[in-house]
Amino acid sequence: MVVKSEFEKLGLQTIAVELGEVEIEKEINDNQKEVLLENLQALGFDLIDDKKTKTVERIKNLIVDLVHHKNNDLKINLSDYLSENLNQDYNSLSNLFSEIENTTIEKYFISQKIEKVKELLIYNELSLSEIADILNYSNVAHLSNQFKKITGFTPTSFKQSKDKKRIQIENL
Repeated sequence: MVVKSEFEKLGLQTIAVELGEVEIEKEINDNQKEVLLENLQALGFDLIDDKKTKTVERIKNLIVDLVHHKNNDLKINLSDYLSENLNQDYNSLSNLFSEIENTTIEKYFISQKIEKVKELLIYNELSLSEIADILNYSNVAHLSNQFKKITGFTPTSFKQSKDKKRIQIENL
């Protein structure tokens, strides 16, 4: 709603506003783009208009949505999921992502899953076995090993620690 409001303040009618994407009725001129960029940055947003960066942002948004909102779909092969949703070959998506982000799609996906594990551990409503199942880990040992490799803590020690720090999704 905040993003939509900023577009409308400049007289730009939006057709659709979704996570990481805004579709507008008319072309935006350079002056409007400059003012919009300033206003959005003041609110903690950014304006992305080059095709490569847009594609990388769409990859990130799909992964965040998959991990944090569509637990049941995690059984889908990630490469197929991204290829189908973006209508592009996975190898080209993977190469582009690595070029722009200096990390792989797989590592980004794993970091999102670990953040979800942290969230679920903090809520303390599910067992580690249930968390492993929800996030499609083959077993608890696999989840625990990956968690320790990424965070330096075992899930149990993380759960018991008083300093339960999670990384904001946009900072991953």
